[in-house]
Amino acid sequence: MKIGIDLGGSHITIGVVNKNGKILEKTEKRLKGIVTKEVKKVIEETIIENFEKFQKEYKIEEMGIAIPGTVTKNMVVKSVNLGLKNYNIVEELNKKINIQIKIKNDAKAAALAENKYGCLKNYNRSLFLTLGTGIGGAVIINNKLLDTGELPGLEIGHMVIDKNGIKCNCGRKGCFERYASMKAFKNNLRESLGYSQNVSGKELLSIINNTNKNDENYKKIEKVKREYIENLALGIANLVNIFEPEAIGIGGSFVYFSEVLLEDLKREILEKDLLFNKRKEINIKTAVLGNEAGLIGAIL
Repeated sequence: MKIGIDLGGSHITIGVVNKNGKILEKTEKRLKGIVTKEVKKVIEETIIENFEKFQKEYKIEEMGIAIPGTVTKNMVVKSVNLGLKNYNIVEELNKKINIQIKIKNDAKAAALAENKYGCLKNYNRSLFLTLGTGIGGAVIINNKLLDTGELPGLEIGHMVIDKNGIKCNCGRKGCFERYASMKAFKNNLRESLGYSQNVSGKELLSIINNTNKNDENYKKIEKVKREYIENLALGIANLVNIFEPEAIGIGGSFVYFSEVLLEDLKREILEKDLLFNKRKEINIKTAVLGNEAGLIGAIL
């Protein structure tokens, strides 16, 4: 058995995964609200505690960790959404955990899982995006991640789409994820409707689905949706023009909002003058594995 860990910008999910990619048991802890200087301690304690618990029930042979940001063999070089820099997480965990530990960028881990078990398994050339707290991405060619050498590359979320735009956590302005992450979408929706940050994504989706055209909030919701779709379509079109994938997979919390966003996204890409090579259809699929793709991909 292997332990897969999905370390997100707002959560850490830990699960036992078998050789067929099935999650046998999992647990989750929220990281939101934890001050930056405490993040490492919370991450390490949570992983160690759950490893020890799972080790009593399963024979754990390896551990894989999916982490947002720039990740090398053992090191988190930079994870802006977690506030981590030059963090040798493998070395720290191996002080207490005596098994092989491998780490990978979270979007790339999720892409591997969707390529093997999910929405991209029938394609040779594919592009995968995770839309959540930030935006991550991966390119897969013939079942292998595009190799960019020592550093993982494909920092799709930090592709600039507005040179004079909103300042990003990375320090630059106008990054794609400041406009097209699900965090941006949900925050803009809350702000437009006058809701607090305590209103969950699930509640926001319910509000969208149950607001009719005669409601005063309808126009506000449509405006936020339209602006979000325009920004997301621009970024995806740029990537399609570069890589010309057979299929595009989208994961993260976008999956839960796909019923109100996906068809508008496809129309925006096809009907606006965004694509260098015109086409009548664009093959965009939502992640079959949902938010579990990163955890399953971590053990691959």
